[in-house]
Amino acid sequence: MDTIRHGGALGRAIATYGGERGDWLDLSTGINPVAYPIPQLDAAIWQRLPDESLMEDCLQAARDYYDIPQEAGVLAAPGTQAIIQWLPLLFNYLDRVSIVSPTYGEYAGVFRMTGVSVATPGGLPDEPDATDLLVVGQPNNPDGRTWPADAILPFASGRRVAVVDEAFADVAPEHSLVSRTGGRGLMVLRSFGKFFGLAGVRLGFAIGDPDVIAALQTMIGPWAVPGPALAIGARAFRDRNWIADTRSRLETDSARLAAMLERHGFTLIGRTGLFVTARHAAAGQVAHALGRRHILVREFDHDAEWMRFGLPGMDHEFARLDSALAETAAAMQNPR
Repeated sequence: MDTIRHGGALGRAIATYGGERGDWLDLSTGINPVAYPIPQLDAAIWQRLPDESLMEDCLQAARDYYDIPQEAGVLAAPGTQAIIQWLPLLFNYLDRVSIVSPTYGEYAGVFRMTGVSVATPGGLPDEPDATDLLVVGQPNNPDGRTWPADAILPFASGRRVAVVDEAFADVAPEHSLVSRTGGRGLMVLRSFGKFFGLAGVRLGFAIGDPDVIAALQTMIGPWAVPGPALAIGARAFRDRNWIADTRSRLETDSARLAAMLERHGFTLIGRTGLFVTARHAAAGQVAHALGRRHILVREFDHDAEWMRFGLPGMDHEFARLDSALAETAAAMQNPR
């Protein structure tokens, strides 16, 4: 299977363009650049296995934060990627998978390894009966698309299953389908690290039919999530002031970034509060020019004109990107 290119490959960029990590502005991911402040933790949390009380506290905080129905099951995992790896086995009775694309590439990779039929339509299939399992991002990465809940739910009825990836829904909670979970056929995945800016914590959640969640929990096994991750997650989920302030700041900064890109000749494709995706006829040249200036952005294999920009975290980083884009445009208009 071909290697899937992800954002965050800063080591590869340094090998190509040079510099030290501290020299670089990494805009290749959709991770909040202003992270939740890591609290001081009891040393015992680092020294012992994560006990049931830590897990229960984190899961209760997650239930409150995500507004999970009481009848729905929820589990914590070491990142949503760890959940995605198990999906083909968890739903091994299903033969046809549709993954609304372009989207996070690991879904197609894990399902294709099992030999099932994988389709990658550009939108929801016309008929729910056209697939056994639907994967859809809400909002979708990398184009920010969303769908009404009533358009997705028919794919989560009867024998059919809908897996809704809400990795970026913290900035758009009005589009979440978590409130519709609990019955058969619907599973929602949530990621802690993107909105809270702590991707290294490796914490993700699966929410859905309690019987399916219990089976997935058995697959993932005991002590999968470190105690410090559970403690940090529980603390962050309950910090409502930080959450509200962060949602407001991210939306403002996303709009600021989108306006900057349009000013420099990009055509917007879509955005969320954590990234902006845009089109440029010379995207590869722009990415190369930015790389030479130690700014890393996300390119895409499926369309050479697409670029995704994560948010700068500080005013001087916005100014640095603005200047680099202006220099790049000038150099392209007047090549030596």
